[in-house]
Amino acid sequence: MEILDILQVILYILGSILLIVLIILGIKLIITMNKIENVVDDINVKVNKLNGIFTIIDLTTDKLALFSDKIIDAISTVVRKIFSKKKRKEEEINE
Repeated sequence: MEILDILQVILYILGSILLIVLIILGIKLIITMNKIENVVDDINVKVNKLNGIFTIIDLTTDKLALFSDKIIDAISTVVRKIFSKKKRKEEEINE
């Protein structure tokens, strides 16, 4: 009976130690999660401040793309007219 009693006491002690370790790890996990939440909140605030800049950059690139498309369209129209005039002149000469 003594060996069973000793093993039972050892198991109770190990169980208590395990419970204490798990409680400490849980507390540290909660503290770490609070720190992570603060960092994420700071990042969200900074990203929200940059959203205005990204909006301006997006609008600027859209307008530049529209402007460059119009320029390219105008240039291609001029080139097309030049080549179509040359073809017409060559056809008139051949006839």
